[in-house]
Amino acid sequence: MIEAVAVIDERKTLAALEDALAPIQDPELHRPMMQLGMFKHLRVEGDTARLQVVLTTPACPLKERIEEEISRAVVGRVEGISRVEVEWGADVSRTRGVIGRQDIPGVRNTIAVSAGKGGVGKTTVAINLAYALLRAGARVGLLDADIYGPNVPVMLGLRERPGQRDGRMLPLRKGELAVMSIGTILEPDRPVVWRGPMLAGAVKQFLFEVDWGEVDYLVCDLPPGTGDVQLTLAQSIPLTGAVVVTTPQDVSLADVGRGIAMFQQLRVPVLGVIENMSGFTCPHCGEVTEIFSRGGGRELAERRGLPFLGEIPLDPAVRLGGGEGQPLVLAEPGSGPAQVFERVAALLAAQISQVNFQASPRPEMPAGPRIPRP
Repeated sequence: MIEAVAVIDERKTLAALEDALAPIQDPELHRPMMQLGMFKHLRVEGDTARLQVVLTTPACPLKERIEEEISRAVVGRVEGISRVEVEWGADVSRTRGVIGRQDIPGVRNTIAVSAGKGGVGKTTVAINLAYALLRAGARVGLLDADIYGPNVPVMLGLRERPGQRDGRMLPLRKGELAVMSIGTILEPDRPVVWRGPMLAGAVKQFLFEVDWGEVDYLVCDLPPGTGDVQLTLAQSIPLTGAVVVTTPQDVSLADVGRGIAMFQQLRVPVLGVIENMSGFTCPHCGEVTEIFSRGGGRELAERRGLPFLGEIPLDPAVRLGGGEGQPLVLAEPGSGPAQVFERVAALLAAQISQVNFQASPRPEMPAGPRIPRP
């Protein structure tokens, strides 16, 4: 009899917990998290409620806010519960297939990192964003699609050549990051003197003839401008979206505007604008000098109705890391500039979740059978 009463009490508590959690919404998707199947393995152990929260990205910047809302909804409101323990998980949503475009086996999302002109630090941003997503717990690949100027191998210190398995190329590894670049295939200092069709063929080989494995985010470092590589990428695969990198100067912003227009014309979502070389902080006195001006990227994003993902400071550590084959986020993850990259990556991941959800909402999956009311 005592055991039967305990079972009834536990069911009552679980049912009350479900009711308390039901109104909580995902802060990015604005839908009930219970309805979306994001609350799982709900259980009670003594006075503690335990559950797993499965997010759409491990890089979610709002974990603390979600945990606070859960605790506020449960503690003191559900009889017998005085604390909540949350276990975090992630199931990265993917870009759905698009008619006329081919999915890359194993790759859930493809992000194009673009710039309207050269010299804005696009490759540095792409590499550090890739490592920031990796540090957040995602599986990440990096494709150097800048065929004419493949700088990724230099910046990562990669000198070996990719292997093969079952007729497919194997990406190189720098830590946990999967990397592919034509710079690891050609002889050093050998120029790429190719016309458009050959460029397109090379890009498609790197997309479909490389064994990327299971990848949540494939970051594609594009050449500057609006040329053949951009067109091939946008027309070959269902691109999740593009990130546009700029510096604050007027000339860079003008070129970026054309790049944004190109992606919009190709119906590729623009996930946001990043302003690089935003300001230099003197390491001795702390004074900030806006060498290339500041704020132009934010103004451009607001004018175009696009998300502004953040400002990357002009810092010697960022440049030195790339020159020594040890990008900043990999070599000094606790540094100030590295934390900026991690915040930008978190906002980018949130944008990807929103774009995927809005374009093709996931089916609602209940977290489990409703607890029967006693």
